Amino acid sequence: MNFVDLLMLGFSEALTPTNLGFCLLGALLGTLIGVLPGIGPTATIAVLLPITFYLPPLAGLIMLAGIYYGAQYGGSTTAILVNLPGEASSVVTAVDGYKMAQQGRAGSALAVAALGSFFAGTVATFGIAIAGPTLSSFALSFGPAEYVSLMLFGLLAATILARGPVLKAIGMILLGLLLGMVGIDASSGEERLTFTAVELFDGIDFVVIAIGLFGFSEIIENLENVEARGVLVSKLSRLWPTREDFRRAWPAVLRGTAVGTLLGVLPGGGATLASFCAYSVEKKVSKRPHEFGEGAVEGVAGPEAANNAGAQSSFIPLLTLGIPSNNMMAMMLSAFIIHGITPGPTVLATQPEIFWGLVASMWIGNLMLVVINLPLIGVWVKLLTVPYRLLYPAILLFCCVGVYSINNRIFDVALAAGFGLLGYAFRKAKCEPGPLLLGFVLGPLLETNIRRALTISHGNPSVFVERPISLVLLIATAGVLLLMILPSFRKTREEAFQEEEA
Repeated sequence: MNFVDLLMLGFSEALTPTNLGFCLLGALLGTLIGVLPGIGPTATIAVLLPITFYLPPLAGLIMLAGIYYGAQYGGSTTAILVNLPGEASSVVTAVDGYKMAQQGRAGSALAVAALGSFFAGTVATFGIAIAGPTLSSFALSFGPAEYVSLMLFGLLAATILARGPVLKAIGMILLGLLLGMVGIDASSGEERLTFTAVELFDGIDFVVIAIGLFGFSEIIENLENVEARGVLVSKLSRLWPTREDFRRAWPAVLRGTAVGTLLGVLPGGGATLASFCAYSVEKKVSKRPHEFGEGAVEGVAGPEAANNAGAQSSFIPLLTLGIPSNNMMAMMLSAFIIHGITPGPTVLATQPEIFWGLVASMWIGNLMLVVINLPLIGVWVKLLTVPYRLLYPAILLFCCVGVYSINNRIFDVALAAGFGLLGYAFRKAKCEPGPLLLGFVLGPLLETNIRRALTISHGNPSVFVERPISLVLLIATAGVLLLMILPSFRKTREEAFQEEEA
């Protein structure tokens, strides 16, 4: 089948009533959690993972993907209107977006954010469609040795883009690898790190760790914060940018799309990093840098295009190579596995309807988000009047139900609560839990491929440098390690994160 036929196959799958319904549901849920602070897409997807077991595979994946990129839209709405970004990737949007709202240009800011996000999402979706088959064909030449080198590169590269000191990020990855070893070893039948607890013989479930680290811990941290919500100082008058806003915004959208698409593919990248980098780029290339922070439309257009492009291009390594590039893609990898699907080059050959249906649904979902978001602005803002102290019991209940439904065991709920306390301690110690989740997901895959590579080579470790692709990836890994050691790079990295926090 040629490219057009495959694309038509994807739209025929995505446009069925069931898949359209779940695409709309995912877009609405994503917007909702993007609007409400303290309920991120990571925790939401973790809670909903067990539910997708009862859905058709494509419908479940479409809904979860919609939640992820839909959250980028919702976060911008409240960032602009009430200076309260619901998503981390929309923090930088609030800087100029809220100023525009105070100047009576809220409608223009919202329209620029929505249209920029739609354009970026469309470009990133077609990027997946074009790059997918090419990368998948290339990945078919990968053996166990290549996958080991690729995973090592991904894990190490993710530490550079993780907040906080590099040593802490490496420590989190190692802890994740250690937790991934819990259970009965499939090769030897030996117990590993179970401490004689029968419940741990099958290992720790991904949902338990994800909900603990990202759900429970986020609730605890948010209960510490005193709620301070601004009020829109002017009414929405016109929901369309002026000609001048269009003229200044479209180059920023193009640059933001390019930045987001590139950073989304990189290990450890994603929507948040893309939005901050795009803002920095706009400020440097602008002829009016003094306007940034005072209502510059470029400060909305660039980051909003970047965060949506970054969110969707993150799917490229997962769908083509089977390797998650960030913690959100680790969630999606688990969703694939729940349905017995192994993402990677074989999906395109054996289950093309899954790959192309998901790609087509992303474009449809982005179109839905533009159509439903602007008319529902008033509803989203009203939701912000609900105090968080009333929201968190419901969130906590959904988390507990989600964990319990996996194996119908109270032990899992208690374990998730323990990881919640651990996640809270990590946040206080400035340790980002994302690398831990990547280590936990990739650990068993890394171990399996190391064993396969050494079995094929009869125990000869030189197999990792004898194969050209594996050698190139190992050299790239060594280059990343060298960068981490250089004092000048460490200083630049720390300054970048300090600027982001500011």
